[in-house]
Amino acid sequence: MRAPTHPLISPPSVLRRRLLAGGASLLGLGSLGLAGCRSAAPASDTGRLQRLGEARWAHRRSIESTTAGGLSGIDYDPAKGEYLLLSDDRSDLAPVRCYTARWPLPTDAAPEPTGVVQLQRPGGGPWPGRRQAVAGLPVPDPEALRLRPLAGTLLWTSEGDIARGFGPALYESARDGRFLREFALPAMFAPDPAQRRGPRDNLTFEGLALTPDDRSAWLAMENALIQDGSTPTTSAPGGPCRFTQVDLSTGRVVRQIAYVPDAIPLRPLVPGTYADNGVSEVLMLDAHRMLVLERAYATGAGNSLRLYEIDTRAADDVLAIDTLAPGNHRPAAKTLVADFATLGLSRLDNTEGMCWGPPLPDGRRLLVVVSDDNFNPLQVTQFAAFAYTDRP
Repeated sequence: MRAPTHPLISPPSVLRRRLLAGGASLLGLGSLGLAGCRSAAPASDTGRLQRLGEARWAHRRSIESTTAGGLSGIDYDPAKGEYLLLSDDRSDLAPVRCYTARWPLPTDAAPEPTGVVQLQRPGGGPWPGRRQAVAGLPVPDPEALRLRPLAGTLLWTSEGDIARGFGPALYESARDGRFLREFALPAMFAPDPAQRRGPRDNLTFEGLALTPDDRSAWLAMENALIQDGSTPTTSAPGGPCRFTQVDLSTGRVVRQIAYVPDAIPLRPLVPGTYADNGVSEVLMLDAHRMLVLERAYATGAGNSLRLYEIDTRAADDVLAIDTLAPGNHRPAAKTLVADFATLGLSRLDNTEGMCWGPPLPDGRRLLVVVSDDNFNPLQVTQFAAFAYTDRP
Protein backbone atom coordinates (compact mmCIF):
# COMPACT_ATOMS: atom_id res chain seq x y z
CA MET A 1 0.00 0.00 0.00
CA ARG A 2 1.15 3.53 -0.68
CA ALA A 3 1.38 6.11 2.08
CA PRO A 4 0.25 9.72 1.84
CA THR A 5 2.81 12.20 0.56
CA HIS A 6 2.59 14.38 3.68
CA PRO A 7 2.96 12.95 7.21
CA LEU A 8 0.12 15.02 8.67
CA ILE A 9 -2.52 14.24 6.05
CA SER A 10 -5.04 11.60 7.06
CA PRO A 11 -4.87 8.63 4.69
CA PRO A 12 -8.03 7.38 3.01
CA SER A 13 -9.71 4.49 4.80
CA VAL A 14 -8.47 1.94 2.30
CA LEU A 15 -4.91 2.75 3.34
CA ARG A 16 -5.70 2.65 7.05
CA ARG A 17 -2.50 1.97 8.94
CA ARG A 18 -0.37 1.89 5.76
CA LEU A 19 1.02 5.01 7.27
CA LEU A 20 4.01 7.19 7.81
CA ALA A 21 5.08 5.53 11.03
CA GLY A 22 8.47 7.02 10.36
CA GLY A 23 7.03 10.47 9.79
CA ALA A 24 6.87 11.33 13.47
CA SER A 25 10.51 10.54 14.06
CA LEU A 26 11.56 12.41 10.94
CA LEU A 27 9.79 15.49 12.23
CA GLY A 28 10.89 15.05 15.82
CA LEU A 29 7.28 14.55 16.90
CA GLY A 30 7.52 11.13 18.50
CA SER A 31 6.94 12.40 22.01
CA LEU A 32 3.79 14.34 21.19
CA GLY A 33 0.18 13.20 21.24
CA LEU A 34 0.66 10.53 23.86
CA ALA A 35 -1.73 11.86 26.47
CA GLY A 36 -5.43 11.33 26.73
CA CYS A 37 -6.02 7.60 26.55
CA ARG A 38 -9.34 6.93 28.23
CA SER A 39 -9.56 3.20 27.73
CA ALA A 40 -10.41 1.14 30.77
CA ALA A 41 -7.25 0.29 32.67
CA PRO A 42 -6.55 -3.46 32.32
CA ALA A 43 -5.17 -5.55 35.15
CA SER A 44 -1.40 -5.06 35.19
CA ASP A 45 1.17 -7.88 35.06
CA THR A 46 4.39 -6.46 33.64
CA GLY A 47 8.04 -7.52 33.62
CA ARG A 48 7.43 -10.68 31.62
CA LEU A 49 9.33 -9.74 28.45
CA GLN A 50 13.11 -9.21 28.25
CA ARG A 51 14.57 -7.87 25.01
CA LEU A 52 17.19 -10.18 23.51
CA GLY A 53 17.72 -8.82 20.03
CA GLU A 54 16.47 -6.46 17.34
CA ALA A 55 17.29 -6.36 13.65
CA ARG A 56 15.97 -5.08 10.32
CA TRP A 57 15.79 -6.02 6.68
CA ALA A 58 16.63 -3.38 4.11
CA HIS A 59 13.70 -1.66 2.43
CA ARG A 60 12.40 -3.64 -0.57
CA ARG A 61 15.09 -6.27 -0.20
CA SER A 62 15.22 -8.63 -3.17
CA ILE A 63 14.89 -12.34 -2.34
CA GLU A 64 14.85 -14.78 -5.25
CA SER A 65 13.65 -12.07 -7.64
CA THR A 66 10.79 -10.98 -5.37
CA THR A 67 10.45 -7.77 -3.37
CA ALA A 68 10.41 -8.60 0.34
CA GLY A 69 8.26 -6.51 2.67
CA GLY A 70 4.78 -6.30 4.12
CA LEU A 71 5.63 -9.08 6.59
CA SER A 72 2.36 -9.63 8.43
CA GLY A 73 2.72 -13.18 9.74
CA ILE A 74 5.52 -15.25 11.24
CA ASP A 75 5.91 -18.78 12.58
CA TYR A 76 8.78 -21.10 13.45
CA ASP A 77 9.44 -24.52 11.94
CA PRO A 78 11.39 -26.54 14.55
CA ALA A 79 12.03 -29.39 12.13
CA LYS A 80 13.91 -27.14 9.72
CA GLY A 81 15.10 -24.56 12.23
CA GLU A 82 13.73 -21.68 10.19
CA TYR A 83 11.07 -18.99 10.34
CA LEU A 84 8.20 -18.61 7.89
CA LEU A 85 7.28 -15.02 7.02
CA LEU A 86 4.04 -14.17 5.21
CA SER A 87 3.95 -11.08 2.99
CA ASP A 88 0.68 -9.16 2.68
CA ASP A 89 1.46 -8.17 -0.91
CA ARG A 90 -1.79 -8.72 -2.82
CA SER A 91 0.14 -10.11 -5.81
CA ASP A 92 1.00 -6.54 -6.83
CA LEU A 93 4.79 -6.94 -6.71
CA ALA A 94 4.95 -10.74 -6.87
CA PRO A 95 2.38 -13.53 -6.40
CA VAL A 96 1.14 -14.33 -2.86
CA ARG A 97 4.08 -15.81 -0.99
CA CYS A 98 5.92 -16.44 2.23
CA TYR A 99 9.64 -16.34 2.92
CA THR A 100 11.86 -18.66 4.93
CA ALA A 101 14.72 -17.37 7.06
CA ARG A 102 17.13 -18.48 9.77
CA TRP A 103 17.79 -16.52 12.97
CA PRO A 104 19.55 -19.15 15.09
CA LEU A 105 20.51 -16.91 18.03
CA PRO A 106 18.33 -13.80 17.84
CA THR A 107 20.65 -10.85 18.30
CA ASP A 108 21.12 -7.57 16.50
CA ALA A 109 22.28 -9.44 13.38
CA ALA A 110 19.48 -9.74 10.82
CA PRO A 111 17.78 -13.05 9.97
CA GLU A 112 19.21 -14.69 6.87
CA PRO A 113 16.68 -15.42 4.08
CA THR A 114 16.71 -19.01 2.80
CA GLY A 115 13.89 -19.15 0.26
CA VAL A 116 10.48 -18.17 -1.09
CA VAL A 117 7.33 -20.30 -1.04
CA GLN A 118 4.62 -19.33 -3.52
CA LEU A 119 1.18 -19.98 -2.04
CA GLN A 120 -0.89 -21.29 -4.92
CA ARG A 121 -4.55 -20.81 -5.73
CA PRO A 122 -7.15 -23.61 -6.03
CA GLY A 123 -6.32 -25.73 -9.07
CA GLY A 124 -2.69 -24.63 -9.02
CA GLY A 125 -0.76 -21.63 -10.16
CA PRO A 126 -0.26 -18.19 -8.61
CA TRP A 127 -3.04 -16.07 -7.17
CA PRO A 128 -3.84 -13.19 -9.54
CA GLY A 129 -3.31 -9.59 -8.53
CA ARG A 130 -5.95 -6.88 -8.61
CA ARG A 131 -5.14 -5.88 -12.18
CA GLN A 132 -5.61 -9.49 -13.34
CA ALA A 133 -8.55 -10.40 -11.09
CA VAL A 134 -10.46 -13.50 -12.22
CA ALA A 135 -14.25 -13.76 -11.94
CA GLY A 136 -15.26 -15.98 -9.04
CA LEU A 137 -11.82 -15.86 -7.44
CA PRO A 138 -10.77 -13.41 -4.69
CA VAL A 139 -7.55 -11.47 -4.64
CA PRO A 140 -6.16 -12.55 -1.23
CA ASP A 141 -4.96 -10.02 1.33
CA PRO A 142 -2.65 -12.31 3.36
CA GLU A 143 -2.28 -11.44 7.03
CA ALA A 144 -1.46 -14.33 9.38
CA LEU A 145 0.27 -17.69 9.09
CA ARG A 146 0.72 -20.79 11.25
CA LEU A 147 2.62 -23.99 10.62
CA ARG A 148 0.78 -27.16 11.63
CA PRO A 149 3.75 -29.15 12.96
CA LEU A 150 1.97 -32.51 13.09
CA ALA A 151 0.28 -32.20 9.71
CA GLY A 152 3.22 -30.42 8.09
CA THR A 153 0.91 -27.89 6.41
CA LEU A 154 0.44 -24.12 6.50
CA LEU A 155 -2.66 -22.28 7.68
CA TRP A 156 -3.00 -18.68 6.48
CA THR A 157 -5.65 -16.02 6.52
CA SER A 158 -6.83 -13.42 4.06
CA GLU A 159 -8.66 -10.27 5.09
CA GLY A 160 -10.78 -10.81 2.02
CA ASP A 161 -11.57 -8.96 -1.17
CA ILE A 162 -14.49 -6.99 0.24
CA ALA A 163 -14.90 -4.62 -2.70
CA ARG A 164 -15.47 -7.62 -5.00
CA GLY A 165 -17.80 -9.40 -2.57
CA PHE A 166 -15.39 -11.91 -1.01
CA GLY A 167 -15.19 -12.09 2.78
CA PRO A 168 -12.21 -13.01 4.95
CA ALA A 169 -10.90 -16.53 4.57
CA LEU A 170 -8.85 -19.28 6.20
CA TYR A 171 -6.81 -21.43 3.83
CA GLU A 172 -4.58 -24.48 4.23
CA SER A 173 -1.61 -25.09 1.94
CA ALA A 174 1.06 -27.75 1.71
CA ARG A 175 4.53 -26.82 2.95
CA ASP A 176 5.58 -26.32 -0.67
CA GLY A 177 2.67 -23.94 -1.29
CA ARG A 178 0.17 -26.24 -3.03
CA PHE A 179 -3.44 -25.29 -2.20
CA LEU A 180 -5.24 -27.85 -0.03
CA ARG A 181 -8.53 -26.36 1.20
CA GLU A 182 -10.57 -23.35 2.22
CA PHE A 183 -12.57 -23.53 5.45
CA ALA A 184 -16.30 -22.79 5.50
CA LEU A 185 -17.09 -19.82 7.74
CA PRO A 186 -20.30 -18.43 9.26
CA ALA A 187 -22.46 -16.15 7.15
CA MET A 188 -21.69 -13.25 9.52
CA PHE A 189 -18.34 -12.86 7.75
CA ALA A 190 -19.88 -12.36 4.31
CA PRO A 191 -19.67 -8.76 3.00
CA ASP A 192 -22.86 -6.71 2.88
CA PRO A 193 -23.07 -4.51 -0.24
CA ALA A 194 -25.15 -2.03 1.79
CA GLN A 195 -22.49 -2.02 4.54
CA ARG A 196 -25.07 -2.36 7.32
CA ARG A 197 -23.51 -5.50 8.76
CA GLY A 198 -20.63 -7.92 8.29
CA PRO A 199 -16.91 -7.18 8.06
CA ARG A 200 -15.30 -3.82 7.42
CA ASP A 201 -12.74 -3.68 4.64
CA ASN A 202 -9.21 -4.41 5.90
CA LEU A 203 -10.39 -4.99 9.49
CA THR A 204 -10.93 -8.75 9.48
CA PHE A 205 -8.73 -11.81 10.11
CA GLU A 206 -5.54 -10.08 11.21
CA GLY A 207 -4.64 -12.76 13.78
CA LEU A 208 -4.35 -16.56 13.71
CA ALA A 209 -3.45 -18.87 16.61
CA LEU A 210 -2.97 -22.64 16.70
CA THR A 211 -3.58 -24.75 19.79
CA PRO A 212 -0.59 -26.83 20.95
CA ASP A 213 -2.33 -30.11 20.03
CA ASP A 214 -2.66 -28.97 16.39
CA ARG A 215 -6.41 -29.57 16.52
CA SER A 216 -7.89 -26.07 16.62
CA ALA A 217 -7.21 -22.67 15.15
CA TRP A 218 -8.45 -19.30 16.40
CA LEU A 219 -9.23 -16.54 13.91
CA ALA A 220 -8.99 -13.04 15.38
CA MET A 221 -10.80 -10.05 13.91
CA GLU A 222 -8.88 -6.79 13.97
CA ASN A 223 -12.03 -4.79 14.79
CA ALA A 224 -15.75 -5.39 15.27
CA LEU A 225 -18.25 -6.47 12.67
CA ILE A 226 -20.38 -3.51 11.60
CA GLN A 227 -23.42 -4.70 13.57
CA ASP A 228 -21.33 -5.30 16.71
CA GLY A 229 -20.06 -1.77 17.24
CA SER A 230 -17.72 0.96 16.13
CA THR A 231 -13.99 1.03 15.65
CA PRO A 232 -11.97 2.45 18.58
CA THR A 233 -11.57 6.19 19.08
CA THR A 234 -9.24 8.17 21.32
CA SER A 235 -12.05 8.46 23.86
CA ALA A 236 -13.75 5.03 23.72
CA PRO A 237 -12.86 1.36 23.18
CA GLY A 238 -14.02 -0.30 20.02
CA GLY A 239 -16.88 -2.73 19.65
CA PRO A 240 -16.06 -6.36 20.45
CA CYS A 241 -13.86 -8.30 18.05
CA ARG A 242 -14.98 -11.86 17.39
CA PHE A 243 -12.38 -14.60 17.93
CA THR A 244 -13.56 -17.77 16.17
CA GLN A 245 -12.40 -21.33 16.94
CA VAL A 246 -12.18 -23.81 14.05
CA ASP A 247 -11.89 -27.59 14.47
CA LEU A 248 -9.21 -28.48 11.93
CA SER A 249 -10.15 -32.14 11.58
CA THR A 250 -13.77 -31.45 10.63
CA GLY A 251 -13.29 -27.94 9.27
CA ARG A 252 -16.21 -26.72 11.36
CA VAL A 253 -16.48 -23.59 13.46
CA VAL A 254 -17.10 -24.73 17.04
CA ARG A 255 -16.93 -21.63 19.24
CA GLN A 256 -16.57 -17.87 19.26
CA ILE A 257 -15.69 -15.34 21.94
CA ALA A 258 -15.62 -11.53 22.15
CA TYR A 259 -12.58 -9.36 22.85
CA VAL A 260 -12.77 -5.59 23.35
CA PRO A 261 -9.80 -3.55 22.03
CA ASP A 262 -8.63 -0.49 23.93
CA ALA A 263 -9.41 3.08 23.04
CA ILE A 264 -6.66 4.50 20.84
CA PRO A 265 -3.82 5.15 23.32
CA LEU A 266 -2.24 7.95 21.23
CA ARG A 267 -3.65 11.27 20.07
CA PRO A 268 -2.87 12.57 16.57
CA LEU A 269 -0.58 15.57 16.50
CA VAL A 270 -3.26 17.48 14.58
CA PRO A 271 -6.74 16.86 16.04
CA GLY A 272 -9.05 15.10 13.64
CA THR A 273 -6.34 13.41 11.60
CA TYR A 274 -6.00 9.65 11.32
CA ALA A 275 -5.72 7.29 14.30
CA ASP A 276 -6.65 3.65 14.92
CA ASN A 277 -6.23 0.65 17.21
CA GLY A 278 -6.98 -3.02 16.76
CA VAL A 279 -5.85 -6.62 17.18
CA SER A 280 -2.85 -7.38 14.97
CA GLU A 281 -1.96 -10.91 16.11
CA VAL A 282 -2.83 -13.70 18.55
CA LEU A 283 -0.73 -16.60 19.89
CA MET A 284 -1.61 -19.52 22.16
CA LEU A 285 0.21 -19.86 25.48
CA ASP A 286 -1.36 -23.26 26.10
CA ALA A 287 -4.60 -25.01 25.21
CA HIS A 288 -6.76 -22.16 26.52
CA ARG A 289 -4.68 -19.06 27.28
CA MET A 290 -3.91 -16.66 24.49
CA LEU A 291 -1.65 -13.66 23.91
CA VAL A 292 -3.30 -10.78 22.06
CA LEU A 293 -1.27 -8.00 20.44
CA GLU A 294 -2.98 -4.63 20.03
CA ARG A 295 -1.34 -2.29 17.54
CA ALA A 296 -2.30 1.42 17.36
CA TYR A 297 -1.27 4.36 15.22
CA ALA A 298 -1.90 8.12 15.39
CA THR A 299 -0.76 10.58 12.75
CA GLY A 300 2.33 12.44 13.92
CA ALA A 301 2.54 10.44 17.16
CA GLY A 302 3.53 7.05 15.79
CA ASN A 303 2.71 3.53 16.94
CA SER A 304 1.71 1.87 20.19
CA LEU A 305 2.03 -1.86 20.88
CA ARG A 306 0.42 -3.55 23.88
CA LEU A 307 0.47 -7.26 24.61
CA TYR A 308 -2.37 -8.83 26.63
CA GLU A 309 -3.22 -12.26 27.99
CA ILE A 310 -6.72 -13.75 27.99
CA ASP A 311 -8.26 -17.09 28.94
CA THR A 312 -10.62 -18.28 26.21
CA ARG A 313 -12.62 -20.29 28.76
CA ALA A 314 -13.51 -17.15 30.72
CA ALA A 315 -15.71 -15.67 28.01
CA ASP A 316 -19.15 -16.55 26.68
CA ASP A 317 -19.68 -18.40 23.43
CA VAL A 318 -21.17 -15.76 21.10
CA LEU A 319 -21.36 -17.84 17.93
CA ALA A 320 -25.16 -17.87 17.98
CA ILE A 321 -25.54 -14.17 18.84
CA ASP A 322 -26.33 -12.16 15.73
CA THR A 323 -25.45 -8.74 17.18
CA LEU A 324 -23.15 -8.26 20.15
CA ALA A 325 -24.39 -5.62 22.60
CA PRO A 326 -23.72 -4.74 26.23
CA GLY A 327 -25.51 -7.21 28.48
CA ASN A 328 -25.95 -10.07 26.01
CA HIS A 329 -22.47 -11.56 26.39
CA ARG A 330 -19.37 -11.64 28.61
CA PRO A 331 -16.20 -10.67 26.72
CA ALA A 332 -12.77 -11.99 27.61
CA ALA A 333 -11.05 -10.22 30.51
CA LYS A 334 -7.51 -9.19 29.68
CA THR A 335 -4.29 -8.77 31.63
CA LEU A 336 -1.51 -6.51 30.40
CA VAL A 337 1.69 -8.47 29.72
CA ALA A 338 3.81 -5.66 28.26
CA ASP A 339 3.72 -2.19 26.78
CA PHE A 340 6.36 -2.36 24.05
CA ALA A 341 7.28 1.27 24.67
CA THR A 342 9.06 0.06 27.83
CA LEU A 343 11.09 -2.76 26.24
CA GLY A 344 14.07 -0.83 24.90
CA LEU A 345 13.38 -1.10 21.17
CA SER A 346 14.90 1.50 18.85
CA ARG A 347 11.42 2.35 17.57
CA LEU A 348 7.89 1.00 17.45
CA ASP A 349 6.50 0.21 14.03
CA ASN A 350 3.56 -1.63 12.50
CA THR A 351 4.14 -4.99 14.24
CA GLU A 352 1.74 -7.63 12.91
CA GLY A 353 3.52 -11.00 13.28
CA MET A 354 4.23 -12.92 16.51
CA CYS A 355 5.38 -16.48 17.19
CA TRP A 356 7.28 -18.76 19.54
CA GLY A 357 10.85 -19.57 18.57
CA PRO A 358 13.00 -22.45 19.90
CA PRO A 359 13.24 -22.79 23.71
CA LEU A 360 15.91 -20.70 25.41
CA PRO A 361 18.72 -22.40 27.38
CA ASP A 362 17.33 -21.14 30.70
CA GLY A 363 13.93 -22.76 30.01
CA ARG A 364 12.09 -19.57 29.11
CA ARG A 365 10.23 -19.22 25.83
CA LEU A 366 11.51 -17.15 22.94
CA LEU A 367 8.92 -14.69 21.60
CA VAL A 368 9.66 -13.24 18.15
CA VAL A 369 7.78 -10.41 16.45
CA VAL A 370 8.04 -8.77 13.03
CA SER A 371 6.68 -5.52 11.63
CA ASP A 372 4.89 -4.92 8.34
CA ASP A 373 6.56 -1.99 6.56
CA ASN A 374 3.74 -1.76 3.99
CA PHE A 375 6.51 -1.36 1.37
CA ASN A 376 6.74 2.21 2.68
CA PRO A 377 10.26 3.74 2.81
CA LEU A 378 9.36 5.63 6.02
CA GLN A 379 8.60 2.35 7.83
CA VAL A 380 10.86 -0.61 8.61
CA THR A 381 10.85 -4.39 8.56
CA GLN A 382 11.79 -4.87 12.20
CA PHE A 383 12.48 -8.19 13.90
CA ALA A 384 12.56 -8.31 17.70
CA ALA A 385 13.14 -11.21 20.07
CA PHE A 386 12.25 -11.48 23.75
CA ALA A 387 12.62 -13.94 26.58
CA TYR A 388 9.10 -14.61 27.82
CA THR A 389 8.39 -15.44 31.48
CA ASP A 390 5.01 -17.04 32.07
CA ARG A 391 2.87 -16.38 35.09
CA PRO A 392 3.08 -18.93 37.94
